[in-house]
Amino acid sequence: MNVNEILDRRMMWGNWTIVSEFVLVSFSTLSSELQALLFLLFLTVYLVTLMGNILIILVTTADSALQNPMYFFLRNLSFLEIGFNLVIVPKMLGTLIIQDTTISFLGCASQMYFFFFFGAAECCLLATMAYDRYVAICDPLRYPIIMNRKACAQLAAASWFSGFPVATVQTTWIFSFPFCGPNRVNHFFCDSPPVIALVCADTSLFELEALTATVLFILFPFLLILGSYVRILSTIFRMPSAEGKRKAFSTCSSHLLVVSLFYSTAILTYFRPRSSTSPESKKLLSLSYTVVTPMLNPIIYSLRNSEVKSALRRVIRRTLGPQKL
Repeated sequence: MNVNEILDRRMMWGNWTIVSEFVLVSFSTLSSELQALLFLLFLTVYLVTLMGNILIILVTTADSALQNPMYFFLRNLSFLEIGFNLVIVPKMLGTLIIQDTTISFLGCASQMYFFFFFGAAECCLLATMAYDRYVAICDPLRYPIIMNRKACAQLAAASWFSGFPVATVQTTWIFSFPFCGPNRVNHFFCDSPPVIALVCADTSLFELEALTATVLFILFPFLLILGSYVRILSTIFRMPSAEGKRKAFSTCSSHLLVVSLFYSTAILTYFRPRSSTSPESKKLLSLSYTVVTPMLNPIIYSLRNSEVKSALRRVIRRTLGPQKL
């Protein structure tokens, strides 16, 4: 925000007003019938997301054949996806069905904090999962030594912990700014760009820090993933047998698809110039990585992974008995 915009707001609103709540614009410009249809659609997606990720957690925990690093990280990813959904979707459903568009100052700060936390942690965990596939395919003989239980726990803990600094710095800094009075957040949740647009102070230093954080927690993990898959594909193409190539690629294809879905929308959202993206298109892009991708992750890992499908059948067989199948 430049100096002229700040002065214009101060002249318009006089003294700064204490903002005690925000209004989420969400999809209020749509007709009530279309909002009802969106509510049913997003509610279905939300329930499928919860059930799918809970199922992944239960299957990878209960089945002895899935007690290896890849499924340990997948279990952590499912926990992150559940948290990500719980932060965003329930409030969005409320804005659609009962027009509950207000959110308290503290509620908005809390939602933004956990959005940053789960988002940064997921970026780092996806990079960790790429490293796991890199070691498994490029250095298979040392894989059990490198990716031992202690190393896996440390990598998962580091991924989760990475969300704390970015969430704490970003959220604390944003909500320490003065808000002049306008409190309509043009989004379906309290994301940083639409909230910072309501600030009447110079935010250039914060925007520089936000860009740095975006590079560190979105672009840098993405480059690590990209580098890992360059080495993985190079190793796969050098394998002598077609069967070996197929098996090696099948172990990382699900993760590669999930990464592509998540990062394509996240990069389009946070690395495009403001002037080239309308608020409505940003909402659609945000829906992709906050609502759609968490639902697709368990579907991708269960449908494209024969080990998960076999484990799911074994769990059902033990639960219902062989005569039910």
